[in-house]
Amino acid sequence: MARITFYTKIGCLTSAKQVDLLRLSGHDVEVCDLLAHDWSAAELRSYFGKMPVSAWFNDKSPRVKSGEIDPHAFDHEGALAVMMTDHLLIRRPLMESGGVRVCGFDPDSINAWIGLSEHARAAGAGQNYSSCTQPSTAVQVCP
Repeated sequence: MARITFYTKIGCLTSAKQVDLLRLSGHDVEVCDLLAHDWSAAELRSYFGKMPVSAWFNDKSPRVKSGEIDPHAFDHEGALAVMMTDHLLIRRPLMESGGVRVCGFDPDSINAWIGLSEHARAAGAGQNYSSCTQPSTAVQVCP
């Protein structure tokens, strides 16, 4: 199966569910702290592919929710600049496997990309993979 580098906010229960789904499918997942990573603009940009700039933003970020940050008001460079100073603005997870980088967790897209086992898809059916609802200590941190 695939080896996945998985950048997320450590302690997010939803991320723990995502990691569990990947591991249940037999994937080797290395969980890394998105907030502590020293991002360069080029590295961060590589995860967003053809997504519109507004979709790069974490709509659950306090600054987005409060209206302080309007994701639709940014171009590529401006979005990357603000995200590199406030990592909570970055949509997560960011994942890499086999030289392919993706942003966000959509089980159907993940299945098409690296595969999810039938058992994992059944176990994940109906799960909410779009918001961090409560803290968890089940996520391991990469070095």
